[in-house]
Amino acid sequence: MPSAPDEAQAGVTTRTADHSSCSGGKEFRFILSQDISLPLSFRVNRFVPDRTLLIERSAPVLFVECTLYIDGVQFGLSTNTRLKSLGSPYCWNELVTLSAKYRDLTPFSHLAFTVWDMSSGEDNIYIVGGTTISLFNSKNQLKTGRLRLRVWPNKMADGSLSTSTPGKVPKTKREEIERLERVANKYIRGQIPHIGWLDNLIANAADKLEKESERTENLHSSLIVELCSFEHRVVFQEYGAKLHTSVPSSLVDISKNKLVIACDPEIGRINPSEHKHSVLAWSLARGVNDREMKPSSVDRKLIQNILKYPPTRTLNVDEKQLLWKFRFYLTSEKKALVKFLLSVEWSDIQEAKQAVALIPRWESIDVADALGLLSPVFQNEEVRAYAVGVLERASDEELQCYLLQLVQGLRFERSDRSRLAHFLLCQITNLLAFFAVHKEENGFQVWQSLIEQAELTAQLRSIMKELSNVKHDAQTKGRILEQLFSGIFSELKNFSEPIPSPLAPTVLLDGIVPEESLVFKSANYPLCIAFSTVNGGTSKMIFKKGDNLRKDQLVIQIISLMDRLLKSDNLDLHLTPYQVLATGLEEGLVEFIPSISVAKIIQKTGSIKSYLQKCNPDEDGPFGITAQCLETFIKSCAGYSVITYILGIGDRHLDNLLLQDDGRLFHVDFSYMLGEQPHRFAPPSPPMKLCKEMVELQQNFRLDLDDEDAIHFLQGLINESISAFFPRVVETIHQWAQSRR
Repeated sequence: MPSAPDEAQAGVTTRTADHSSCSGGKEFRFILSQDISLPLSFRVNRFVPDRTLLIERSAPVLFVECTLYIDGVQFGLSTNTRLKSLGSPYCWNELVTLSAKYRDLTPFSHLAFTVWDMSSGEDNIYIVGGTTISLFNSKNQLKTGRLRLRVWPNKMADGSLSTSTPGKVPKTKREEIERLERVANKYIRGQIPHIGWLDNLIANAADKLEKESERTENLHSSLIVELCSFEHRVVFQEYGAKLHTSVPSSLVDISKNKLVIACDPEIGRINPSEHKHSVLAWSLARGVNDREMKPSSVDRKLIQNILKYPPTRTLNVDEKQLLWKFRFYLTSEKKALVKFLLSVEWSDIQEAKQAVALIPRWESIDVADALGLLSPVFQNEEVRAYAVGVLERASDEELQCYLLQLVQGLRFERSDRSRLAHFLLCQITNLLAFFAVHKEENGFQVWQSLIEQAELTAQLRSIMKELSNVKHDAQTKGRILEQLFSGIFSELKNFSEPIPSPLAPTVLLDGIVPEESLVFKSANYPLCIAFSTVNGGTSKMIFKKGDNLRKDQLVIQIISLMDRLLKSDNLDLHLTPYQVLATGLEEGLVEFIPSISVAKIIQKTGSIKSYLQKCNPDEDGPFGITAQCLETFIKSCAGYSVITYILGIGDRHLDNLLLQDDGRLFHVDFSYMLGEQPHRFAPPSPPMKLCKEMVELQQNFRLDLDDEDAIHFLQGLINESISAFFPRVVETIHQWAQSRR
C-alpha cells in the first residue's frame, strides 16, 4: 500500500497519550491531521466486476475517475487512471496523488470513484458504476489500508454528505468476501495478533476463497483501493485550530461504566517555563570560547565514543555540550565535523554564525560524510554548500556511486538555485558542451547513439507487447520470439550502424542473434536478448516489463558501494553487482550473467557440491573441489546472505539465487525490499516504510556489537534460517508454479 515519508520529512509531530489507568499501561501514539502537509495519495488497485455487469460488453476499456469531496463540495479537479490495465483485466495498481493535503481535510471528506468504459470511443462513454468512501471513521480517525468498495451499477459516484453510492454497506448486507477483506485489513493494521506459521497457511486459503468467490459468487461489483498508511493513527484536528488541554466530562460514560480513550494533543509537549530555563542554562554553559582548551583523558574517551556513533543516532544534551566545548580542539579530526554540526543549536543566530565560521578551519571530510550534510537534518545553506564543495573534488567514478542520492538531495534544498542544483546542472552542461564543441567530430555521433538506444528499447517494448497477447508457456513464446525476428522485426538482426550497449557504452552492438535469444519462465516472461558485437563476440541482456526496476537499480547500487568499501579494507567477497537500467516506470534492462539457478542445480545434479565438483574438480581439494572455487562460493554466499538480511530483501527462493561456474553465488530480482513481501496477507512491515523500515535497516547492521558478539549474532541467524520449516513449503509451491509456466 502507499506509505507516507518519514515524520521528519513530512513535518509530522507524533503525540503520546498515557492511558495506564484504562488500557493496561499502554501508550496511545497518534498524529494530528493538521500536522500533515503531504498531498493526499492512495492507490487504485483493481475493479472486480459482478457476474452479469459486463457480460454484454466483450472488450471493455475501463478507467477510474477519482474525485475528492469536502463537506459535500468537490475539492480540486478529478484525476483519472490510465486506460490500460496491468497484468490481469481491470487491474491498474496506480498511485494517485491529489492536490489537496491531509491538513485540508475535514471529518466529512469523501473520495468518489466512478468507473467508465471507453470501448465505444470517446464520444460514447459508458458509466459502469460509482462508489464513495469517507476518509475518517466515526472516531475521527483517518482510514488506512486496503478497502473493497461496493460499486453501484450505472451510477456516477455521489460525493454528497448523504451519498447514494456508499462503498461500505451495513453488516447484514455484506458478502463473505467483504467480511474477509475487513478482517484482513485489521490484521494488516496489527489489530489481530500475528502467528507466523498459521498466518501463512490462512493466507493461502484466503486467497483461494477470494478468487473462488469473485469467480462464482460475486453478486456485486467492487473496486479495490489502498489508502495511505502512517506509523501511528491519524486523528482529525482542524488546521490552525487552537489545542485544548481540558478533558470534557462526557468522555466518561457513567451509565455504561466505560472509559473512553481521548487524544490529548498537549501530552508530551515542552513546558514553556522549563524550556526557557534550559535555554538560559544552555547559553551560559556554551558561552565558553577558549580556543586552547583541550579535553581530559576521560573527555577524549567520551568524544571518541561519540564519533563512533552511527549516523542515525541522536545526540543527547551532554554529548552536544561536550562537542561544542572542545570544538576548536576537534578541527583537526575530520570525522568530528558532522557530529559537531549536529550539536549546534541552529535556532540561535549567534551560535549558528560561530559554527559556520569554524567550518573552513576544519580538516576536509570524506565524500561519504559530505552526503550526510545533504540530508534533511541540515537546513543551513552554508553547511550544504560546504558539502557540495567536497563533492566537487571527487572523481566521476566516486560520484557515480552516489548519483541517485544526490538527485534525491534536491528535495531538501530551500531554493532551486542552491549550490547542489548548480553542481548537478554543471555536470549536465559539461556533457552538452562536449556535444556542441565536438559536433563535427564525435559529439553528434554520441547524441545520435542515445537516440538509437531509445529506439531499440521501444522496439523491445513492442516485441514484449506482441508476446503478451500470446497465452502460452515460455517455451512456445520463445519460438514465437524467433519468428518475430524473422518477420516484422527482421531489421533488428543487422543494425545499419553499431549501437553502444545501454548497459555498457564501450560495447558496440551490431545486431540481434535470434537463435540465442529466449523467454524466461517467470511471472512476466522477461526476454533474454543476445546481441552480436563488432569484435565478434556476444552480449546478452534481459528486457523486463511489469517490474519496478528502480528498486533493483537502487539495491545494485548499494551492493556496488558495499563491494567498493569492502575491497578498500582488503576484503573481496566476490560479489556480482551486475548492471541495471530502468528505462520506464515498470520496465528496464538487466545485464545477463552466465549462470544457473540453484533450483535447476538441485533438480539436475542433486546438490551444489555435485555441481561445483563437476565444474571445478580437484581430487586433492576439499570435497573434491578446487580450493579457489570453494573459497569463492563461501565468501559470495556469506556476502549476499548478510546484504539481503540488512536490506530486508523479500521473495527469496532458489530461482533467484544464481551460481556461476567459478563458484560465485549471487542474488537477482529485488522487487521486494526493506521488509516488503509479495503476499498481501503476509506479516506486514510497519506502515511508514521510509521511517520505520530504514530504522530497522540501521538496527540490522548491529553497530552496537563488537566483532565477537557480531559473529555469535550471525551464527544464531544462520541456525534459525537453515532450520526454518515454512520456507521449504514456500519453495515447493514456487517450483510447482514455475513448472506450469
